[in-house]
Order: sequence, then structure tokens, then C-alpha cells
Amino acid sequence: MKNNRSGSVVYSLAASLLCSLFFSVPSFARVVSYSRDGAGVKFKLDKGLMYLLVWRPDLVEVKYTIFDTWPGRKSLVVSAPMPGQSTFGLEDRGDSVLITTSRLKITVDKRTNAIRYADKMGTPITSESDRNKTMSAATIAGIDTWRCHTQFNSPADEALFGLGCHPEDSGSINYKGRDQTLEIKYMTGAIPVLLSTKGYGLLWDNYSASKFSGAQDNDSRFEYSSESGRMVDYYFFYGPDFDRIIDLYRLLTGKAPMFAKWTFGLFQSQDRYKTQEEILSVKDGYRNNHIPVDAIVQDWYWWSPLPIGSHVMNHERYPDPKAMIDELHRAHIHAMISIWPVFGSGTKDFDALKTKGFLTSITWDNFVTHTFDTYYDAHNPAARELYWDQARDSVVKRYGWDAWWVDQCEPDNGSLLDERRKAVFSVGKGIDYFNSYSLEHSKGIYKGWRRDIPGKRVFCLIRQSFAGEQRNAAVLWSSDISCTFSALRNQIPQGINACVSGIPYWTSDIGGYMSRVSPDGIPDWSQPQFRELFTRWFQFGTFSPIMRIHGKGERALFSRNWDDSTRAILLKYDKMRYRLLPYVYSLAGRTTLSNYTMMRGLAFDFRNDPGVVSIPDQYMFGPAFLVNPVTTQMYSGPHAMAGVGSRKVYLPKAVRWVDFWTGETLEGGQTVDADASIGTLPLYVRAGSIVPLGPDVEYATEPTAKATELRIYPGADGSFPVYEDQGDGYDYEHGAYATYTLSWNDRSHELTVSDRKGSFPGMRQSTLFHVVLVRPGHGSGPDICADADKRIEYRGQAVTVHL
Repeated sequence: MKNNRSGSVVYSLAASLLCSLFFSVPSFARVVSYSRDGAGVKFKLDKGLMYLLVWRPDLVEVKYTIFDTWPGRKSLVVSAPMPGQSTFGLEDRGDSVLITTSRLKITVDKRTNAIRYADKMGTPITSESDRNKTMSAATIAGIDTWRCHTQFNSPADEALFGLGCHPEDSGSINYKGRDQTLEIKYMTGAIPVLLSTKGYGLLWDNYSASKFSGAQDNDSRFEYSSESGRMVDYYFFYGPDFDRIIDLYRLLTGKAPMFAKWTFGLFQSQDRYKTQEEILSVKDGYRNNHIPVDAIVQDWYWWSPLPIGSHVMNHERYPDPKAMIDELHRAHIHAMISIWPVFGSGTKDFDALKTKGFLTSITWDNFVTHTFDTYYDAHNPAARELYWDQARDSVVKRYGWDAWWVDQCEPDNGSLLDERRKAVFSVGKGIDYFNSYSLEHSKGIYKGWRRDIPGKRVFCLIRQSFAGEQRNAAVLWSSDISCTFSALRNQIPQGINACVSGIPYWTSDIGGYMSRVSPDGIPDWSQPQFRELFTRWFQFGTFSPIMRIHGKGERALFSRNWDDSTRAILLKYDKMRYRLLPYVYSLAGRTTLSNYTMMRGLAFDFRNDPGVVSIPDQYMFGPAFLVNPVTTQMYSGPHAMAGVGSRKVYLPKAVRWVDFWTGETLEGGQTVDADASIGTLPLYVRAGSIVPLGPDVEYATEPTAKATELRIYPGADGSFPVYEDQGDGYDYEHGAYATYTLSWNDRSHELTVSDRKGSFPGMRQSTLFHVVLVRPGHGSGPDICADADKRIEYRGQAVTVHL
């Protein structure tokens, strides 16, 4: 018996090895036949099926399965209707099939089904490798499934960006030659979108835990592997500019709606305000000291001592929540509240969800109450509706909250990730929907808010994001990062790559969320090293899409933790953000109307400059500003770099740059030592830029008749489209907004303000512009220029002035 068992084991191992080899070797599925339908080409393979669907001349979808029929699955990511008819050419070339559009030539190799992409002139863009699309049997967490793989060739001079936000990742911003796990869990994100400097983008429509491998075959190929699926399904976008790729991505997955104007001011938050009185004292601290701010945030455990998910604000600590929010509103301050998708037992809301079968088996180990609390099924439309109804009636609409902090939405069950895989959602097993919880959760919030609170634009601050999340009015924030310079350093490339992934709005906790060396997690913000850290992070936050103070310990701008010199610097940048609002809000309008990206990795604008591809800590903020945060401790603490006072900045080539602080013009294509004194964020403005700067205000929508300053940075022609609307509500979707374009002719030194197009209720009929032509000693820095070069009373008709 012993020998027989041994032989059986040997046979079993051999069989297993053969099976593994069979499924891991490239299938080289051969094209047997193909046929054209209205929107694409169907391929029958000797091992499965392939379908190439032409959505647009520069956007195609590729699907592959080893099975004889296509799995029935509705995409969670794609919101655009599938095309019924597409225009393309189809030609048999013997050993290949050629599909042509007005922008692409797509070749399918009949021997391997590998696909090559070229532009309309035949210049190669990218290609699948011979191993191209494969599926392999696997057992994961006891579940029999199929892994899905795609592999592409990658030349040595290619750079790759995207894949979402990974807050603790300190690797290269460029994914060429490196790996990344795409498995949403606490402190780890996943957005399956990749953009290449070769001018294309890819979106993988799979929601299981995945992995990107960027250094296959001696760095000549990259691979995307998903642990579960019934087919390979990816989308190919051709730009070649990144803006066009993102435009196509959002046309496919949904536009980002407008946020209210106040959301582009300063958010004041802390872990955590515990009483109504404390929140109102924060309001007083800002308003009484005339410090600009637009929102105060109520973080978690406002429900204590009741279980999480009770949706009841503790009456002793918050005796009248509606009166509290009304008082904030009278002070022109908005209110955001943190509400989780987790429920403790013993409450009516928990019981209602449980009775209807709307709870999952996924639990959060609540370290506060030492209970295991339960996630609801966000993939179930009926569960999403009940969840919204409960929060709306108990808290959100009842008291008049203005925004929703969507925390803890991975879902976070610690290290028990296999339990998430084994969970059963209404749509299927958790293994197949591992990364899509936040997408579906925010879908319910957005849908409910749009229907039931129509006068306020939806704003969701969300801890995890997935492809398509932008259509749910979600801002991705980088989770519970540490209060360290290394954490700050990591945020910049992560914010850049999140935005490259098609998510236009990203933010981080200014100062970091918590100390991981202090026993209570609270840094001593009165200490010089933490003052320096907060100052540098606040400078970075000024040029982030959304500007938020949050974390443990008192760090409001009026706090006594700041000495006079620190406070003066913080107030300078706070006021600068508010002066920038005409610029920032116009970028927001462009984001919604034209699928623009505000926080721009350098490859957006300088894709053909090899000097930019591996720079992790520089980016464009809109078309004008080259932002270069300082992430090294220079002036305090044991790791201070005494006497440095500067940082290296690469100025991208082919354009000129103007130092924001001095007005000095520099040529591109060089690295400079930029002043990095504690009060200075190195900033350069692209020559030809026109930047509208508003007057000093204390909140974003403060009425004012004071002049808007138009800063012109000479050295090239340029233009800037200005967007204006009511600042809130959805009338803009029906055309209630106005636009006009500022144009600069550098040769003739003429500024033209175009005719205004459109209108909206409450629109100012007249705007005073102070025009400033920047030069050394004139119009530099953030302060209002006292001596404008020209004055324009703009009444909506085109006007040109010579400077």
C-alpha cells in the first residue's frame, strides 16, 4: 500500500505539472474564420473566440475567451451605449486580417491572433506579444476559476503611467520595468488604466485582484494578469496626446460632473471633532480671524456610543445638528460628514438590511468597540437604495449636510482577503468583484443625491476608487498616510498617476493623517520639524485639485501650534489658493465640458521630452503652472540638510518658463537650482500663459466688485478659456453657464478677450480686469499688483488691448 500510495502521489504530481504546463504555455489560438458585424469583427479560433469591436475610429475593444460562448456580463465600468454600427475597412491579407479606421490600422495575425496597432500612416503604436491573450485554470481561496492574461511588447524608450493610487508605494512613477499589485485593500488602490508615451492607453475591464508586470522578458514586454474571469476584455485608446486618451476614456466610462465652487476652497478637518460646540468654535477661529475657508468636516464616531451604522448623531454632544449646520451656512461655511458602509448589530438600520438579505459576510474588525461589523452589499441596486434612504432620512438631508465622506469602502476586512473572495454579492462571487465595491457604493450615493437633493452638487470624498468612479462625483484621497516627509514624497507621484488613470480629482491629508511613532498617533505640531512638514505639505495642497487639512492633532490655520512665521507662510498660500479660484474653477469647467485633467503628469504636455519620464515630483497644474513641491526636510530636526535652501527643477524643453516669484524668464531643457526657502514653493509659469487671479476673499463665492487680475507671462502666444456659472446646482447641464477666451499675441503684444458665450442667472454683466504683463519686479509673486498695465471694463463684447 505504501508503494502504491507513493506511485499515486508521483502520478498526481506529474499530472498536475503537465496540466500547469499546458495552461501556462501560450495558446497560440489560430484564427479559423472571421465575419463582420455592424460594429466589429468576430473571430472563431481553434481554441475559443475573439471579438474586436470598433467603438470609435481611435477606440477599440478586444475580447477573448477560450470558451465556445461569450459569458453574459454587463460592464460595471463602461457607461456609454455599445455602438450598433461602426465605419471601418476589412481586408484579408492571407496570413493576417487588416481592420482600418480613419485613425488606425489594426492587424490580426491569423496564426496567433496577436494584434498590432498602427496609426493611419502605418507607423507602429504598440502590439500584443505572441503570448498575447491567454487564460489558465486556477483554484484561489478554494474557488475554481480562470486567470486572464494579456501581454504587450514594450520598446526600451517607452514610459508607462497610471494604475491608480498606491499611497505607500515609493517606486518609480514610470511603470516601465517595474511591477504593481492591483488589489484594493487598506492603503492599496487599483485603477486598471495605463497610458504610454507611445501615444496609447489601455483599460482592462476586469474587477478581480490583478497584477501588472512591467519587466517581462528582460524589460521588453509588460503583462496584465487578473486572478479571475471568463474572458479577457480590454480597451485600446489612441491619442497620441494624453488629453485625447483621457477624453476617450471618459467618453466611454462617464464624464466627471461639476463640483460646487466652494469645494475648490479650503477644507478644514481633524480626527476628530467630537461636539457641536467644537465644530462651531472652528468656524469662529477662521471667520473671526478672517482666514479663508469653505468647509468644516465631521469625521467618524459622531454616532458613539451607538453602533456604527446607527445613523444617529449623539444628542448630548450634538444637541441640534441642523442648527449647527445652519449656523455654518450663515457664516458661508459648508459641512461634510463621514458615513461608512459598515453596520454594527442591534440597530434598526442593520435589522432592515439583514431582513432583506442585503448584508454580506464581509466584516470589519472594529478596534474601537471590539466587534465585527458588517458591510452591506453595494453591488445590489436595492441594497444601495435602502442604504441611501437610511442615511438621507436620518442624517444627510435631515440636517442639511453638503458633502459625503465615503470612508472605509475597500471593503476593509484586514488581512482576511480570501474571505472577500469567498463572499457572495448579488451579482456573483467576491473573487470576481474584488476591486469594484467603491465604484458601486458611490453609484448609489450619487444616484440618490441627484434625485433627492437636486439643488446641491454631489461631492464624495472617497478612500478607494476604480475605473469609472469619476462619473459618481468622487474625489479620491490617499487614505491614512503617515506624518513624515517620506509620505509627502510618495504622494506626488501617486496623485499624478491617479489622475493619469482618468480620475480628475485627487487629494491627500495635508500634513499626513497620523504619526506611526507617537503612542497616540498624534504628532506634536508645535515642534519645528512638524511645522516644516505641514508647511511643505500645505504648499503642495495649494496646487492640488482639492485642498484639505486633515489628520490627528490640531492643525487649523488659527491654531496656537503655529508660530508667527509659520502662520504667515500658511496664510500666504491659503490666500493664494483663493486668488487662483478663477483659474481653478475654469479648469474644473474644462474638466466637465472637455474631459480635461487638472493635475497633469509631465507626459501630458511634454510626452516627447525624454527628460520628463522619470521625474516623480514635478507636474503641471493646468496649462500654466509647473509645480515642484519640496519634500526634503531642510530646516529642522535631526535629518535637516543645513544650508541647502534649494531643489533641482527640470524645465521641460521646447518652451520658455517664467519664475513665478521673480518674473525672470528661463529657457526650457535645463535643470536649475530653484529657491526652496521655507516660504517658497518653486513655481514656474509656461511662457504664453494667461492666469486670471481674483481679489482677496474669505470664501469661494464671496460677492465682490473688485478687479480680477489677468497675469500675462510673455514669450509665446497663448490662450485660456474662462468658465463661470452659478457655483452650485445642475443648471449648467442645461446650458446655464458662460465662457470667454483670453488670448495673447506675443508678437504684437495684444491681449484679446473674446465675446462671452452663454449666460446664467445672477451672472455679472460687467467685470473689471487689471491686466499685468509680468516681468522682473512687476507682477511676480501672489500679491495683488498695485500698478496694472491696463484696465478693461469687460461687458461681454470682444475687446483687444495693446501692452
